[in-house]
Amino acid sequence: MDVLMTSVDHDRLMRANQANWDARTPVHLASRFYGLDQDPDPERWFASWEWEDLGELAGRDVLHLQCHLGTETIAFARRGARAVGLDFSEASVAAATGIAAKAGADVTYVRANVYDADEALGGRRFDVVYTGKGALCYLPDLDRWAEVVGRLLRPGGRLYVVEFHPLLNSLGPKPAPGEGPELLLRHDYLGGGGPVHRDATHTYTDGPAVEGATDSYEWMHGMGEVVNALTDAGLAVRRLRESDELPWPRWPQMVRTESGWWRLPEPRIPLLYGLLATR
Repeated sequence: MDVLMTSVDHDRLMRANQANWDARTPVHLASRFYGLDQDPDPERWFASWEWEDLGELAGRDVLHLQCHLGTETIAFARRGARAVGLDFSEASVAAATGIAAKAGADVTYVRANVYDADEALGGRRFDVVYTGKGALCYLPDLDRWAEVVGRLLRPGGRLYVVEFHPLLNSLGPKPAPGEGPELLLRHDYLGGGGPVHRDATHTYTDGPAVEGATDSYEWMHGMGEVVNALTDAGLAVRRLRESDELPWPRWPQMVRTESGWWRLPEPRIPLLYGLLATR
């Protein structure tokens, strides 16, 4: 947790993030990035090694935390899981519910702050909790998050985090117009330095400008912070992967791989990681 900020401060900034994601939702629904004008293809957001680590999901209770539009959540349902998605954005949950219905996927969506997930889900326990790809950066307190995850999992249950590598986050957003192709460290790699404030009218997708709430706040979390939060909460880390591929070309010099994802031709650096932990 950031030393100089109180829980009241964190709650205030998370409410700003909630309003920002409500405002982002119609932009994302209209974007080519998500491609929701066609039949959704949730598999495109998964690396092959994610399915290897997750294992058989048929008949399992799977919870997707911070699910936004629920595109990945649909993939779990299609693999036979009893899938639940949770997000703090009312607009996102409404959109996700509609997307799943259109796709014929049996998914339940719940609106709640991730820190309130245990109460919001009525004490329900899960075989698998999945989260990531731009989720942890919106959480100010990973110790509290890990404690919540521990309560949500059944004994022997698995947490799977697939998240943008903190090195990628420290490189900051894509270069501004007129900047060169060099990769520059713009933010801390390690956490504890307080939130990074953004005031942006455009998000990571294409589409129109965001209207209304344009402020958002992100927190940096190094790999050690993630691992220690989980082990302190009683979870055992079973596997940690680092990948040099992303599901979209963040930088113009990225090249497409055989997997259909994208990597930098050089330098070869981690852009994504997968962490499997069990209770």
